[in-house]
Amino acid sequence: MFETSSSTIQLTVFFGLMIFVAYLTWRKVHAAKAASKGSADKEIFLAGGGLSWFFVAGAITLTNLSTDQLVGMNGNQMLLLAWWEIAGFIGLIMLAFIFVPIYYRNNCTTVTELLEQRYKGGSIRTVISGFFLLGNLFIYLPAVIYSGALFMQSVFGTNMSVMAIAAIFAIVGAAYAILGGLRAVAVLDTYSGIGILALALVVVFLALQAVGFDISSGVPPERLSMIGDNDSPIPFHTLFTGMLFIQIFYWSTNQNITQKALAAPNVKEAQKGVMAAAFIRVLIVPPIVVIPGVVAFKLFGDVGDKAYGMLVSEVLPSWTSGMFAAMIAAAVLTTYSAVMNATITLWSVDFHRKFLNPEVDVVRLNRKVGIGAMILSVLLVPAYANAESIINLLQELNGLLSMPILAAFIAALLFRNMDARAAVVGLIYGVSTYAFHTFYLYVPNDAWGGETYYRYLGLDWLHYIDVMVFVLFSSILVALVTNLLVFGNRAIFAYSQAGRAMRAKENAA
Repeated sequence: MFETSSSTIQLTVFFGLMIFVAYLTWRKVHAAKAASKGSADKEIFLAGGGLSWFFVAGAITLTNLSTDQLVGMNGNQMLLLAWWEIAGFIGLIMLAFIFVPIYYRNNCTTVTELLEQRYKGGSIRTVISGFFLLGNLFIYLPAVIYSGALFMQSVFGTNMSVMAIAAIFAIVGAAYAILGGLRAVAVLDTYSGIGILALALVVVFLALQAVGFDISSGVPPERLSMIGDNDSPIPFHTLFTGMLFIQIFYWSTNQNITQKALAAPNVKEAQKGVMAAAFIRVLIVPPIVVIPGVVAFKLFGDVGDKAYGMLVSEVLPSWTSGMFAAMIAAAVLTTYSAVMNATITLWSVDFHRKFLNPEVDVVRLNRKVGIGAMILSVLLVPAYANAESIINLLQELNGLLSMPILAAFIAALLFRNMDARAAVVGLIYGVSTYAFHTFYLYVPNDAWGGETYYRYLGLDWLHYIDVMVFVLFSSILVALVTNLLVFGNRAIFAYSQAGRAMRAKENAA
């Protein structure tokens, strides 16, 4: 199964560290649960409201940083992709100082609860929860275990199939989410995060050392530039159009991330954790997700998503690569289990309790939903195997949901007297518009001379990130117009005199 005898050392170190981290996590969670006096559902969904800023920061960082980042971004083999991480600082600042106080003030377990409180009617909460669930089940969960399996295959040189490795990840990750709840996810995130960030920086240093600290010679200039042209994954102008709104959605209104901030005992502790995650995001993460990929280009050529695994195998000694593989595996497990926990929370709080059984045993439901989501995610792994770039595919697919959902949040925060059904219309419009742009107008067509529709019109600069801005603002406009013309409600700007009076009335009630 494994190609070299040195793999014995790798595997010994790998399994030894995985067992050690699991033991540390179990001990911490067991002690915390024994001291907790919270209900079972609060323990599963919000870690009993007892996460300190240290674990909030670790959970947020490692929920995002997994193999889809390390493998996918390094797989582009260019420095330009660092903008995704640098720009994340803005989204985390927004979460800390705008959204966290709002979520805590409204006593939210899911971000969609806020929408139900702000709109007239609960349909928008149900629809957006459904979209979040679909995104988790069909995008995040299978992509994480696929990219993790691809990395392990490269590091260990095993002929075990990607599907089999992905299944192992899914089973273990689901076990953390099902048996330990959010607290186990956060603790595992933090313990493995310390190791993975340290070792990832070591990989950067050894990679640079392997090429004499010279990544400029033999590498095309476009792979070293931080100013992308119109054909690049991130054209420079998009940093000032859709990039900002993508970050606000991902870090501030995405259940997978915000749930960690909602598990702190109070707003101040949550804000400290989010700010710590923000500084990690801008100071440590950018170099580890792009420099190894560029070095891999210099050493191996254009190898795509295999770049990171090949480089780790090249620059690290056998026992060290086993250690790093263990940290990567922990990152896969924490991201997978975090998304799994968010999926369980959304289904339990926004669907099962609301429509099926308000008194359901959350522990048993937790198991059933977790096992079902695990099986589905494994079955969907082959769908990602033919992706040219896993990270670019994820960003494009995320656009289906991100801007329409963010539009619903913006309308909820900026306007009063909004009917939930109008927001649903805006949401459906946004999803269908983005899908039309991405899966039709951006696909080369013989009718347009083999070009995309936009290139056919001479709009070479137009990128899917630009389209996101159009989708965002037009979705808000459609919701406002529908609210007025269809449901007869005139939206009131929340910060006008009338809006402030309405808000004061709501707060008094």
